[in-house]
Amino acid sequence: MLLLNEDDVRGLLTMSAVIEAVEAGFRQLALDEAENIPRTRCRTDRVMLHLLSAAAKGVGYLGYKAYTTSREAARFHVALFDGGTGELLALMEADYLGQVRTGAASGVATKYLARPDASTVGIFGTGKQAKTQIEAVCAVRPVKRVHVYSRSKENRRRFVEQMSVRCNVEMIPVECPELAARGQEIIITATAATEPVLRGEWIDGGAHLNVVGSNYLSKAEIDLAAVQQAARIVVDSKEQATIEAGDLVPAVEAGVMKWADIAELGDVIVGKAPGRRTPAEVTLFKSVGLGIEDVVTAGLVYEAAKKKGVGRRVEF
Repeated sequence: MLLLNEDDVRGLLTMSAVIEAVEAGFRQLALDEAENIPRTRCRTDRVMLHLLSAAAKGVGYLGYKAYTTSREAARFHVALFDGGTGELLALMEADYLGQVRTGAASGVATKYLARPDASTVGIFGTGKQAKTQIEAVCAVRPVKRVHVYSRSKENRRRFVEQMSVRCNVEMIPVECPELAARGQEIIITATAATEPVLRGEWIDGGAHLNVVGSNYLSKAEIDLAAVQQAARIVVDSKEQATIEAGDLVPAVEAGVMKWADIAELGDVIVGKAPGRRTPAEVTLFKSVGLGIEDVVTAGLVYEAAKKKGVGRRVEF
């Protein structure tokens, strides 16, 4: 098999290629050409193990991502198998891989749900996931200005300094969370917050929201008013959202929305469900993160590694 470390993976991925691959993965799910298994978790008293698996029949791969989280660290890897023979093709570190595929999923959602001319962005959060969220949105929309909010002034400064150069757009650090939302045509929440950071009263008509920070029922980045603002709500997986989307489950329980009214992103891509219907409506994409995203992205890494001679061959 091919063994790839974090530096190998980072050198082989581009956001544009991952957006294309992730879009194809969602399309395959909608056409029953792929299978995705919701995340499972188990734990000791100090460490939690998370496992996501999927089969992308259309591209001939299946695999899983496993990661552990503790107070000290999070450690990620993906195992990629041949869809025809079952051979283990590659084992790769997957911290950066996960960041890029999560950003790419938001990029795909933004492509189908945000207004085509959307050029202003507000982002809550300045961590690793926030960086790839901005990269992806800038890849699919003509972004000119980004308002950046986090609780740490230093983190805001550092993020603006780095990402304004990487994405070649104007970035403005803001001290008040409301300023990261009001007047913004795309709003992103990529935080570790357990309580809402984005309030519905701050959201203007026509905005698109990418809500990506939580995959626990006990965590929510947006309040019920923000859910109520959305005329169109789309998720990566309805099955997985019902057990992980802390931003949406309370809204269902409160009678604010029904699961039957929510679409999956793959169905929007293939035309089974509508995306944005009017320029004035608010759209919302809730991402919990799927194994199919990891598998198709790992397939990209594997193919690029073989072509460029990257990685180390080991007997297994």
